[in-house]
Amino acid sequence: MKFPLFALAVILGCTAFAAEVPLALPPGEVPQDVRLGPLKDLDGYFPFSVPASPDVWAKRAEDVRMQLRVALGVWPEPTRTPMNPVVYGKIEGDGYTIEKVYFESMPGFFVTGSLFRPRAAGKHPAVLCPHGHWTDARFIVRGDEEMKKELDSGGERSLESGRSMFQSLGIQLARMGMVAFVYDMLGNSDSQQISRELAHGFAKQRPEMNTAENWGLFSPQAETHVQSIAGLQTWNSMRIIDFLTTLPDVDGSRIGVTGASGGGTQTMLLSAIDPRVTVECPAVMVSTAMQGGCTCENATLLRVNTGNIEFAALFAPKPLGMTAANDWTKELETKGFPELQRHYAMMGAPNNVALWAHLNFGHNYNIVSREHIYAWFNEHFHLGLSGDRLKEQDHPVVPREQLTVWDDQHPQPPKGDDFERKLLHWWTADAEAQLQKSPADFEKIARPAWKALIGWTGNASAPSMEHLQEVTVRGQGKDYPAKICTFRDSKAGIDLPIIVINSTKPNDRAVLWLDEHGKAGLFAASGELRPEVCRLLEAGWAVEGVDLFEQGEFLKDSQPITHTRRVKNPREAACFTFGYNSALFAQRVQDICRILTTTAKGFEQRNVIALDGTGPLAAAAVAVMGEKVDGAVINTGGFRFGKVLDLWSPGFLPAAAKYGDLPGALTLAKQNTAKVLVLGEGESNSDPVGWVLSH
Repeated sequence: MKFPLFALAVILGCTAFAAEVPLALPPGEVPQDVRLGPLKDLDGYFPFSVPASPDVWAKRAEDVRMQLRVALGVWPEPTRTPMNPVVYGKIEGDGYTIEKVYFESMPGFFVTGSLFRPRAAGKHPAVLCPHGHWTDARFIVRGDEEMKKELDSGGERSLESGRSMFQSLGIQLARMGMVAFVYDMLGNSDSQQISRELAHGFAKQRPEMNTAENWGLFSPQAETHVQSIAGLQTWNSMRIIDFLTTLPDVDGSRIGVTGASGGGTQTMLLSAIDPRVTVECPAVMVSTAMQGGCTCENATLLRVNTGNIEFAALFAPKPLGMTAANDWTKELETKGFPELQRHYAMMGAPNNVALWAHLNFGHNYNIVSREHIYAWFNEHFHLGLSGDRLKEQDHPVVPREQLTVWDDQHPQPPKGDDFERKLLHWWTADAEAQLQKSPADFEKIARPAWKALIGWTGNASAPSMEHLQEVTVRGQGKDYPAKICTFRDSKAGIDLPIIVINSTKPNDRAVLWLDEHGKAGLFAASGELRPEVCRLLEAGWAVEGVDLFEQGEFLKDSQPITHTRRVKNPREAACFTFGYNSALFAQRVQDICRILTTTAKGFEQRNVIALDGTGPLAAAAVAVMGEKVDGAVINTGGFRFGKVLDLWSPGFLPAAAKYGDLPGALTLAKQNTAKVLVLGEGESNSDPVGWVLSH
């Protein structure tokens, strides 16, 4: 049966390409690929499926933790430089003390906060207390009008202790026998080296900070080096554990974290990746709904194919207590918490997960929630307290002037654009130095990172060949048999048009030929096969072509993609799109892996030829595939991820510049197959087909 043909016009630069290429689908139809649907955003639905067994979960948890570490810029962890802590200005209270603290988490980058300590001697548990988006949170003192509303609603019990919830939190934990550190998120209270406007209100790209050298946060270069506010805050939290465990009165085996709203997000992130945390209580944040609306709660790669419920599940079997309110967490009792209960039961700790839902309150960190948290720490730190010892008591409210860490003797550190550039420069250089220590160090760090940033985990289901048709294609006056179809992974919802052209004298070898035009790249403008393809066929090789995502039959107007899609969020931060969706570059790499790992089974030898701009895609694919590729010809065209200056470029790939850029991917690819010909890096123009045939 003759298969329909069509004229495909693709523009590459100023060169027109036209060819009659067999279609896998009827004219006008596009593949039934889920990726053509709406992008996912922070307001999507993020369910958690309980894994089948602890062993299955162990592998999944390992992958998600690596994704988190890469996304947050802490893989590898930055060098733990001297903290140079300053602790001073002790205030004596009834059963507690308060001290001012600041120290360096990175050279010149300061963590600031209030340290609450019990007056009793001995080793005590320590609790980190990150806050959400309350203005001047550590210094907050609520007025009479606001307090009246809180008292009338039952959200607070005492006029005095309710005025400053974060002072009350620290004081109560200290009175119960815990060391508590209430610390500032970036742009809040004493932490002003990065402004609140930038950290939490960033909305528009800054051209002066979008440079290939000395860049700023939220720029394409920061994203390709996974440098974000969420990452900086998480590293600060990790260094706080370092600081607390140096204190003589802290028991480093008992570390807790609790925070609400954005502080709940920070609680989840820290607890998921730092094994030193032993008890956590994220308040009004864990849910299958909204995942965190601020730039400080998002990062590129962070929630691609995962979400907050799974982040919470990573803590199992350690004790996890959560609160819910009449906000985006209001459905947690029926969506998310039942799965976490089953998950904890599977992990052998059914009593180590709890939810306190008070839907009569809006978004909060009120005394009702706080006292649940006190009881949770009491139980799981084995403090043995009861009755009024678990209830907040009144205390004097300490004014801002007595809590701020900065004064004439302790001046504020530098801030602003120059500081921001200097900080990111140090972060970049430190990671590069760790990667370049030795080939073994590079392999250990870069290989899992590339797998995480590409997101290739294998086909979700056994692929099938849909719309299969047998056709005949012509080249250099000769006909060749071919099969065209769509390669479908039904569980993942992936549907790729593919053509396989067979030799008339097959030798059980195949080449996947990649081209910017998709499978149309196998054909010349005349409509016949390219001479290079015919040369392979005449030597007995089968040749495959594929329309990667948003190539070929994916394009209704036949025009190549020049700018990728973004979510409707008006803020120009990449994290809102690429924190929930793989970049187009990564999706195309995943497609190559799908084809190579499936159709390779029918051939004794499998090679890849990637020319005309697809070389970087092939390099990444061969680098992350577990299966061996027998040989690859990769023309890079001199491309570098770190030189991409547009977040919406098809070549944009979060994290890629950090892990060796394209040369790093090539290094890993060469370790996966000993036969790689690299073009476009200054080498002479070797004959790609001749190289394949001779190897």
